[in-house]
Amino acid sequence: MKTDEGSHVGLKKEMSRLDLTMAGLGAIIGSGWLFGVLYAANDAGPAAVIAWLIGGVAVALIGLVYAELSGMIPEAGGIARYPHFTHGSLTGFMMGWAAFIAYATVPAIEAEAVVQYAEHYIPSFASSTLARFVAEAILLVIFFLINYYGVKAFAKTNTVVTSIKFIMPTLTVLVFLFVAPHWGNFSYHPSSSSLPGGFAPFGVTGVLKAVALSGVVFAFLGFRQAVDLAGEARNPQRDAPRAILTAIGIAIVLYAALQVVFIIGIPGTDLAKGWAALSFSGPFAQVASALGLGWLATLLYADAVLSPAGTGNVYLASTARVVYALANNKYLHPVFRKLNPRSAVPFLGLVITLIVGILALLPFPTWESLVGVISSATVFTYMIGPISASVLRKTHDDAHRPFRLGGLSVISPLAFVIGTLIIYWTGWNIDWKLVVAILVGSAIYAIVASRPGTTLDKVDGPSMKSAAWLVLYLLFLLGMTYFGSSAFGAPYNHGKGLIEYPLDLVVVAIGGFVFYAAGVASGRRTEASEEAVANAATNRLAAEGA
Repeated sequence: MKTDEGSHVGLKKEMSRLDLTMAGLGAIIGSGWLFGVLYAANDAGPAAVIAWLIGGVAVALIGLVYAELSGMIPEAGGIARYPHFTHGSLTGFMMGWAAFIAYATVPAIEAEAVVQYAEHYIPSFASSTLARFVAEAILLVIFFLINYYGVKAFAKTNTVVTSIKFIMPTLTVLVFLFVAPHWGNFSYHPSSSSLPGGFAPFGVTGVLKAVALSGVVFAFLGFRQAVDLAGEARNPQRDAPRAILTAIGIAIVLYAALQVVFIIGIPGTDLAKGWAALSFSGPFAQVASALGLGWLATLLYADAVLSPAGTGNVYLASTARVVYALANNKYLHPVFRKLNPRSAVPFLGLVITLIVGILALLPFPTWESLVGVISSATVFTYMIGPISASVLRKTHDDAHRPFRLGGLSVISPLAFVIGTLIIYWTGWNIDWKLVVAILVGSAIYAIVASRPGTTLDKVDGPSMKSAAWLVLYLLFLLGMTYFGSSAFGAPYNHGKGLIEYPLDLVVVAIGGFVFYAAGVASGRRTEASEEAVANAATNRLAAEGA
């Protein structure tokens, strides 16, 4: 087993295909199903079902690309490693930094979801900000301790928890289908003529906003756990691609069904002021109570503690692997590559994730306020996947690929363009903060890495040339969210409306195709990619001979 530089401890390869699949499902079935259905209905009305299908297909396209990548080169924190292999240090740092921003805040949002539902049992959480903060911080510490005891303890805990928490959304769908009587909600028209009604009361823009801002994309993005934990799987080249595709397929069916039953379960009296005014602190549990299903409401309140907690635990594990990957890329000091001698986990990565998670609880006090930032940042980090996969087809076409994606030349640009549109739909108020954070962080890294005697990977001429398209892409997104239609993210995005809907979507899509082509053209064969492909071949032969 290959060990890490500066350490005699190597990652323990103890995760099975079931463990990888459950890691993905465990991240997907979290707070998204508890809150996403409500916020999607607020933005899109009954057409929120379409939003879940669009989000699922978009993530499935990206997942197909990562299925090939994770099978070809299984790496701990792979999301941060692949751009380093194909574009060098500057692109790799920009994507890795964005991945850390996206990953590190998810345990906080899941802890917030747990406490928000726990208000049903502990009313003081609703009245005391301090009590909420302390409870959420304690949850993050518990996630840390579970992960500290090693990947085997994490995997087995997560597999059991995910198996249990998968029961509740499935049970909710089945019970609501037989009991919920309000099928007319799919064509509901409020009594006031000033309020929009029908299947799609807010039109296509409402559906697209729901995809980006309401937790739809956020819920599906958990598939990446199998990518980031592939380096600790027993047979990653075989199991990681299957785990990714299995988790996404199950999630699409489950979330679309949950949105359907939520809509038919809502009493007409709650819709008197229209879909946008619909409000619940515990959506499914309160609707179940209104339907006379007190026993189901009790179970839902209990599961609302378990589901987000399990997801927060998974994300804390994957964030630590991203830190570990950044250190392997030599973007961080070598000390961050060292593993705990007993449990073989990236201990400092876990500590950093815990600290950032606690800090993230301070400025973003609600589930809804965090989800847009995380969704946009995460989709941005995935954008490089289709490009890296296409570059590796050019530079390492003969490398072993247990899963070779048919139609990559079509699926990759389509996935990139759809991801670009999702980021645009998120709106100016979120996107400008994300773009500025990425550019400022990258500039600081470039300056620090240029100092004499540094151990960091220097930003040389070839890496700057390979990253030029990405900087321009970020500026393009920034300009479009500012000057584009005010329909997306309103009233938050402050779009100037100089490029009106739907022309703005055409411009963004064309820009996506152009930058995809530029990104692929900027990729190159690197020493890091050669080493990674060689290591993957060695590890595969060792696994086959075991």
